[in-house]
Amino acid sequence: MIVRAADRDDVMAICRFGEGQVRAHYASLIGEEAAARQVRMRWNETDIAGAVARGWVVVADEGGCLAGVGQCDGDGDEYVIRKLCVHPRHRGGGLGARLLDVLIGQLPADAERVHAEHFVADERAGAFCEREGFTVERIELGVVWRVRDLR
Repeated sequence: MIVRAADRDDVMAICRFGEGQVRAHYASLIGEEAAARQVRMRWNETDIAGAVARGWVVVADEGGCLAGVGQCDGDGDEYVIRKLCVHPRHRGGGLGARLLDVLIGQLPADAERVHAEHFVADERAGAFCEREGFTVERIELGVVWRVRDLR
């Protein structure tokens, strides 16, 4: 398994990965309509292509098939992990932590903090964030915002 920066040739595979994984995972947590909205809003070709072009997306590549995707973004002061999704057959083996490490490794050297967001109902994401050193910063509108100091 190789964790690497995504390139423009990965964009459609990332969109398909999100379509398959996100909807299935979130439907039971936030409802089918809300899960479908997440896919439309955050896993569409325009969103993914833009993030890939900015160098904010990493993929776990297993022989040409995606096993995981991570995305962050930032503006120089704030960095946020927007996506961290691992295929179910690869969960629990450390792949999420590897994706996170590569994302954080791509942040500027002077980055002091990184945020992560997840739905309150996503207990698996909450437990992962806690294991990876994130603490709750705030909860609003069903979303937990967490922060991890990098210094």
